[in-house]
Amino acid sequence: MRHPLPRRTALLLWPLLAAPLLAAFALPAAAVQVTDNLDLGGAIRGRLDYDPDRDLSKLGFDTFFLTATYDSDSWIGAAKYRFYGKHYPFDYTDEVGDVSFAEYAWLGYKFDAERQLQAGLIPVPFGLQPYYGSTFFETLGSVIGLEDAQDIGIKYQQKNADWDLQAAWFAMPAEQGHGTSRGGTTYGTGVATADAYVVDGSDNHEENIFVARLARHFQLGDWASEAGVSALTSTLENQDTGGDGDRRAFAVHYLGQNGPWSVQVLAARQQMSPDNPGSDRLVTFGSFDGTFNVAARGNLYVADLSYALPGQYGWLSGVKLYANYSRFAKDASGFADSERFIAGSSFTLGPLWIALEWLHGKHDPYIGGGSYTQSLGAGGSERWENQLYSNIGYYF
Repeated sequence: MRHPLPRRTALLLWPLLAAPLLAAFALPAAAVQVTDNLDLGGAIRGRLDYDPDRDLSKLGFDTFFLTATYDSDSWIGAAKYRFYGKHYPFDYTDEVGDVSFAEYAWLGYKFDAERQLQAGLIPVPFGLQPYYGSTFFETLGSVIGLEDAQDIGIKYQQKNADWDLQAAWFAMPAEQGHGTSRGGTTYGTGVATADAYVVDGSDNHEENIFVARLARHFQLGDWASEAGVSALTSTLENQDTGGDGDRRAFAVHYLGQNGPWSVQVLAARQQMSPDNPGSDRLVTFGSFDGTFNVAARGNLYVADLSYALPGQYGWLSGVKLYANYSRFAKDASGFADSERFIAGSSFTLGPLWIALEWLHGKHDPYIGGGSYTQSLGAGGSERWENQLYSNIGYYF
């Protein structure tokens, strides 16, 4: 997601390298320039999941996606569409493409070098941007709908050397793509219609989403720094009761860079008051062709430390080491807090971008095979679970 890659030779090497190599970091594609303004690109990735406690050892296809970017003196735009299926964790489907959806698709107008307006399926400007740390797997913020989320609407952005202001109104979340889930066939996680397998699931539709983010750039001793605040408010329309609830979220963040060292911290509060027919302590969210419950009220804490090794070592370059901890502390009595710790490394090996991560989670729907549908609600496995996650990608 952060560096372009070479275009040609790895495509021929892909069948040989997909098996032994590990995790690909999702970076901007080294796109093919079609015109002076339009670039087309994409990527193909494989993944490895290893967890001996679950007798899990899977190696196979991860995703294929296509990208387009347009940039002229006045007009800008970008789109990205992803294809999944057939291989773990989508091995319940028959073919690649049985699960597919847009990540983003928007057009924009530049008023000048500092100000622009975007419209379409746009990344939500909340908290650290574009991600809450250095990891490929992302933090618990991504599964409670705050990190790496996309909605449909308009966004105004104004940036200069000192300030970064973004304000957006979204009419609705991303449209459902192609898959098996009633409400979770999207890339970014958002409020969703629960699938039948979600006990105590809800059916809320989010609308009129207002988001604002203001960040200040400054020097703190030797640290090039950014500090910011974010706020989100929306309406939750319950499809069973016909009544409206609401969602509120607030965050403060800090990012510091000192040579090869980088530190990122974030604290956020999410508070939802759904008009569910039953309990208001849970709201169903969904993404990646699945739905699960999330505690309606809680605090998110994230801390990330990374170190970038200088230099190049033969084919190996861009080595970055990192550790990231996130915690979702829930308000409801009897609900267990969710925690996630990730230690890993990302690097370039020849024409490939690679990442390898050790996942360590508790009450985490994506680590350890606990309760996928309830871990972010009342809780799942009471013990810390571990998994090795890796993926490799060639970007063209």
